[in-house]
Amino acid sequence: MKRYISIIHIVSLACAALIFTGCATNQAGPAPANSGRLIVTRVANFGSDLSLVVSVDAKDVGSFTEGRNYSGYLSAGQHVISARVDPNPGGKGPARKSLTVQAGQTYSYTAAWSGQKLRLVRNQ
Repeated sequence: MKRYISIIHIVSLACAALIFTGCATNQAGPAPANSGRLIVTRVANFGSDLSLVVSVDAKDVGSFTEGRNYSGYLSAGQHVISARVDPNPGGKGPARKSLTVQAGQTYSYTAAWSGQKLRLVRNQ
C-alpha cells in the first residue's frame, strides 16, 4: 500500500510539472535571426474572468489570463497584430495594429479598454 501511494505522489508531481511548463508564455532561447520581439501585456483592470487572445497574421498565438502576457519573436517585415477578448458575449470587435518589424527591435503593446472598445496601445 505504501509503495502505491508513493507512485501516486510521483505521478502527481510529474503532472503538476507538465502543467506549469505549459503555462509559460515566453519563448525560450536567443532571438531568431532577422526577427524582432513582440510583447503584449494585459492592462491591470482587463477583467479577472476574461482571457486576452493574441493573434499574429490571423493566427492565434495564445490566450492569456490574469497575470499572463505574450512575448515572442516575429520575422522582419509587415505583420498584423490583433487582440480580442474571450468570452465575448457583447460581440466586441478585436483591436488591430499593422506593424513593420525590423530585426533586433522590440515592440511592446498593452491591451486596454477605451470605453467599450479594446485597444492595443503602443508602449514607449
